[in-house]
Amino acid sequence: MSAHSLHMRRAMELAKMQAGRTAPNPSVGCVILDREGVKISEAATGDGGRPHAEELALSRLPVGAAAGGTAYVTLEPCRERSGGTASCSQRLIDAGVAKIIIATRDPHPLGSGGLTRLREAGLQVELGPLRVEADEFYEEFFDSVHENES
Repeated sequence: MSAHSLHMRRAMELAKMQAGRTAPNPSVGCVILDREGVKISEAATGDGGRPHAEELALSRLPVGAAAGGTAYVTLEPCRERSGGTASCSQRLIDAGVAKIIIATRDPHPLGSGGLTRLREAGLQVELGPLRVEADEFYEEFFDSVHENES
């Protein structure tokens, strides 16, 4: 199994451990590596949907620790936040993360577009490790987003 798959597998485990506890938000897992490829933080979405996984994982680190590093996230980091605080994509940019690996895209209007924002900020973005598993895990969330669009 590749290093990408191992780190994304851990992020999926974290998300699954919080499943059913994060409504109205989906449960997301995040693993952060430093520039040397050493895991330095991990988190899942908090109870009730806050904090988001990326926010929590970054908050556990000293300032600058994630600079040049890689983040593995099970769902596209949000482009915007409803509460007026910084989005997860902006937090990753501000932390200096150089690369982000995402299992699957977020169809929610506040989440969708996070990948574009990250790319525009110069981060290397990869999509797809464990995508099938992530799509199955988020199926109910995806269905609820599409139902609300109708």
